[in-house]
Amino acid sequence: MTRLASECALPKTTAHRLLEQLVELGAVERYGRGYRMGARMFRLGHEWQPHPGLRSAAREPVRRLVRATGATVGISVLHEGQTMVLDWAPGETGEVLGPLRNGVLWPWFTAAGKVLVAGAVPGLPLDPLPASWQREAAAIRDRGAAFDREEVVPGVCCVAVPLLGAGGAPVASLCVLADPSHNLERLAGVAQQTGRAISATLVGR
Repeated sequence: MTRLASECALPKTTAHRLLEQLVELGAVERYGRGYRMGARMFRLGHEWQPHPGLRSAAREPVRRLVRATGATVGISVLHEGQTMVLDWAPGETGEVLGPLRNGVLWPWFTAAGKVLVAGAVPGLPLDPLPASWQREAAAIRDRGAAFDREEVVPGVCCVAVPLLGAGGAPVASLCVLADPSHNLERLAGVAQQTGRAISATLVGR
């Protein structure tokens, strides 16, 4: 409590009163001599999504994609210049390639991030883009997919396609992770079919 009060520039008595109110709401819980995030705050955080209905629109198509490919599948968004995993489903073998969990942040230049940056409006808070990016972005838009061939994590390849909302703007990306033995071009075709199905639902909403 002392640390929280100091970082929030609040008197200890005020910090204690606010924390106890948050405990009553379930947003915070007592933990030993301190406090930690409560279950209600955890549930609220997991409900966040960049587009209304994205999670529900993607749930069944993602399951079908996992069954069809056996690969791990994730939904990602751009957040403050990084790729953030919003949701994911492990492959049929149960193997998860890479440290994948909800909320984890990756550099923007993952396949999932590149497909979103290529379709985004200018002015994103990114590091200076490489000189070759404009050419690569045009190729991603033409192909409708972005690829990562062990560029970020050794032994992990992935292909990502955009999930489009109203007006054709990308709101998230669908990413299929596989080991280098998989044919990424074939995975791209299957991922695009799934992406179109999810996008049609999002546009309909």
